[in-house]
Amino acid sequence: MQVTETLKDGLKRAYTITVTAAELDAKVQEKLLEAQPEVEIKGFRKGKVPLAILKKQFGQRLMGDAMQDAIDGAMKQHFDTTGDRPALQPEVKMVDGETWKEGQDVVVEMSYEALPPIPDLDPSQITLDRLSVKADEASVDEALKNLAETAQNFVARGKGRAAKKGDQVVIDFKGSVDGVAFEGGAGEDYPLVLGSNSFIPGFEDQLIGAAAEAEVSVTVTFPAEYGAEHLAGKEAVFACTVKEVRKPVAAAIDDEMAKKFGAEDLAALKGQIASRLEEEYKGAARAVLKRAMLDQLDALVKFDLPPALVEAEAAQIAHQLWHEDNPEVHDHNHGNVETTEEHKTLAERRVRLGLVLAEVGRKAEVTVTDAEMTQAVLTQARQYPGQERQYFEFIQKNPQMQQQLRAPIFEDKVVDHILAGAKVTDKDVSKEELQKLVEALDEM
Repeated sequence: MQVTETLKDGLKRAYTITVTAAELDAKVQEKLLEAQPEVEIKGFRKGKVPLAILKKQFGQRLMGDAMQDAIDGAMKQHFDTTGDRPALQPEVKMVDGETWKEGQDVVVEMSYEALPPIPDLDPSQITLDRLSVKADEASVDEALKNLAETAQNFVARGKGRAAKKGDQVVIDFKGSVDGVAFEGGAGEDYPLVLGSNSFIPGFEDQLIGAAAEAEVSVTVTFPAEYGAEHLAGKEAVFACTVKEVRKPVAAAIDDEMAKKFGAEDLAALKGQIASRLEEEYKGAARAVLKRAMLDQLDALVKFDLPPALVEAEAAQIAHQLWHEDNPEVHDHNHGNVETTEEHKTLAERRVRLGLVLAEVGRKAEVTVTDAEMTQAVLTQARQYPGQERQYFEFIQKNPQMQQQLRAPIFEDKVVDHILAGAKVTDKDVSKEELQKLVEALDEM
């Protein structure tokens, strides 16, 4: 077996791999010997079929496997010897594949872009502020107020008072299409919150301004995609009787409200809210810290990037942004999305940082444990209530999805490893200051 270099230009590499006919025949013989104990042919006992007969019957079938094994072995040996790591899957094609005949040497061309050598990183050159925000009393009170609004009750407005958006009206209604009542179109003592959009579009708006005891005729058109075909796109008239108009009243912020949310009393609920807010602030501060670290890392470490890797990342960015601008398109049946210089610049940053983090993690022997993967799968499975088992089975059979779950865990652990060696100063800031920094992240 012979490997000959044909191109070495920057990160681009190309080689010819020659597997001699004798080597290929030896591979076939090896596979025949492996199979011999299990083969049974009429006229011979199991395991006693002569190799010559096996080769005549199965040789052609095994030739392709032997050829692939030989080429794979040569490639592995090449990468082990050179230390090259291909940026993407190497391109391999057989020379004179259409005219090749048994007994001839096999020659293949292999080309790839090698990953560049990554300079060592000195984390002590990175200087960062780790921000901290305490949940102040005003923030806790604001959260309490929001909770009280979600636990609101409705009390009757004064007699003759008109309903407003946000009020609850208790109604009897009966719907008809072309003067004929339809099934499911009637109700009694139905509490409807105006502005909740729980009824057909336009229905609730026509009840605004109505008072108790009012008779209101509501005319609406069912959406074209309505579930019941016999009503889809049809105009309907609902005869409504407003029996009561109620205004919303926020729940009293007291121990009783706290118990509704699972707390022992109001003080305990305040403590829970403060802890939750500080966890949210901590997550936001972590995002700010990580972005600042990556910005410094991007400026510190420079090296040549594999063009194919950058092009692939730029294409993915362009594709993703196109779908964000065209949310109504859910499939990939659309024309090619052209990449721009902006896409390429962002791609270069992502590729550079991805390679640096991967190299730091490799040298530091950072790994993702089975327990961490299990927790990640559990977290994702909660998004599919009732289908958790099917999700677990899907992940077990899908290595690509496993990698998608593993990648962010690995990255966060590498970030923590770098932060451990960086110069990090703890700094208290206000909620407003942190919010501005988070908003700046979204603009980048």
